[in-house]
Amino acid sequence: MTKHDASGWHVAGILAARYADGTLPESDAWSLEKHVERCAGCAARVSGAVRATAAGAVLGDVRAAVLAAGPTVAPTSAPAPAPVTAPLRATRPRPSRLPRLARLLWAAGPAVRGAWLTAVLGVAVGAMLLGLGGGFTQARVVLLAIAPVLPVAGVALSYGPHADPLYEITAATPGGGLRLALTRTAAVLAVSLPLLTLTGLLLPGSGAPAAAAWLLPGLALSLATLALASFTGCRTAAGVTAGGWLCAVLAPLPGAPAGEVTHQLAEQLSRCLDGAVAQGAWAAAAVLGGALLAVRRSAYDRLPRR
Repeated sequence: MTKHDASGWHVAGILAARYADGTLPESDAWSLEKHVERCAGCAARVSGAVRATAAGAVLGDVRAAVLAAGPTVAPTSAPAPAPVTAPLRATRPRPSRLPRLARLLWAAGPAVRGAWLTAVLGVAVGAMLLGLGGGFTQARVVLLAIAPVLPVAGVALSYGPHADPLYEITAATPGGGLRLALTRTAAVLAVSLPLLTLTGLLLPGSGAPAAAAWLLPGLALSLATLALASFTGCRTAAGVTAGGWLCAVLAPLPGAPAGEVTHQLAEQLSRCLDGAVAQGAWAAAAVLGGALLAVRRSAYDRLPRR
């Protein structure tokens, strides 16, 4: 659809024709219009394609009629050009990296710039203090029970009218909608996955599942939250997925003896996380969540205000 050279992409003839007849998708049309503002060659190509349509002929007739009805201005002699004493060389200002950095920080989302990041760091530091400083041998068990919920909370705090005061504007742009939600979710996962996994590796095992056993559940729950958010909104979806995980993990604890709570929690986590069957089920859930999200991607253009 486009032609490329060393300076970037340019509008091809078929792309200009689709723009002229109105069959080009809206996001591609916005990109084209932005490009022709600074590319005279592409602007001429698009203008020619528009003039070749039936609407272009009508616009040409209207333009001719307006010019004919306007006042006639007597031609004046053009002033003699000033002598050029030395050739002038146009210099292009070096683009600043600050706007790009600002866009990246904006795309990272509110979660990694707000209280959520503090909460994740607090969980990691608290687990380290309990396991290494306080001698609590089941610190990894508690960390693994909480870890899958933290990315879900970050997803809930990253996208939607409650998280972004310019939500309606950003959702209507070509870079908004699901693309922005995925960008911010990736930022949340990029922070939480390595940090919590490294913390789990440093803590004593004591019968707990492996430190990386929560990675697939965390990914599956995050994708499930995004997919469910297309129906209910981010906060409600996060409450459902995080609440479901906590209910499944904490279900055996109310009937456990006082001294066996952490042991029961470790056994339940082993059932939920350990083994090829459990991990395969989480991988299948992640694929299913991604597929549902792909099907529901257009819903992010009109995400509910919850």
